[in-house]
Amino acid sequence: MAARNQQTHAKRARELAVKERRERKQAKKAERAAAGGWTAIESAIENGSDVPEASEGTETETAASEWIR
Repeated sequence: MAARNQQTHAKRARELAVKERRERKQAKKAERAAAGGWTAIESAIENGSDVPEASEGTETETAASEWIR
């Protein structure tokens, strides 16, 4: 049986940690999507649209600008 280098073990551990983080992140993302927590921009990206309708963004701009005055 061949001897293994310590660097090989460390590299494998790092790769496994990265893989597990990615899987946890995907699970969280899927959970949020199932809960309906997607914003208009995220759903537009998922659907392949460029940008949500212009009326959606102007409403928040108007409300924000009125608050500043």
